[in-house]
Amino acid sequence: MTETVQQDIKKVIVFELSNKEYAIEIDVVQGIERVMAITRVPRTPSYVKGVINLRGVVTPVIDLRERFELEKKELDDNTRVIIVSLESYDVGLIVDTANDIVDVPTRSIESQPEVVGSVASDFIAGIAKVDQRLLVMLELARVLEPIGRVEAP
Repeated sequence: MTETVQQDIKKVIVFELSNKEYAIEIDVVQGIERVMAITRVPRTPSYVKGVINLRGVVTPVIDLRERFELEKKELDDNTRVIIVSLESYDVGLIVDTANDIVDVPTRSIESQPEVVGSVASDFIAGIAKVDQRLLVMLELARVLEPIGRVEAP
């Protein structure tokens, strides 16, 4: 595989929320975990579920369903926490299920349409068409923006 071809491909983790497929680039993903005990933190937005102790690192966890103002759903055996790393902090993202890793040709990513379901357009980097699938590519920096600015009590 030539270097040019690799630059034209983005590896992404595909996950589901409310029966829609979303994707984030794999280079920010530190791991995918089962849901574990979450300690609630006072005075945080409702979508911030609290913090987890992940191998000795205290990591905030947010519920993407609630962040995107989607219908609430009980956590189950398929629920996963995707640990992502942005700049100087890690965050866990609660998702319905983490499906797979997909190679997305960059030419298959289109800018977002005016209306994409109920997820705020600020959170969407684009829509990727891969085979018969439409993947909503997330703009993680925007999704996590307030988290990075939360001051310690």
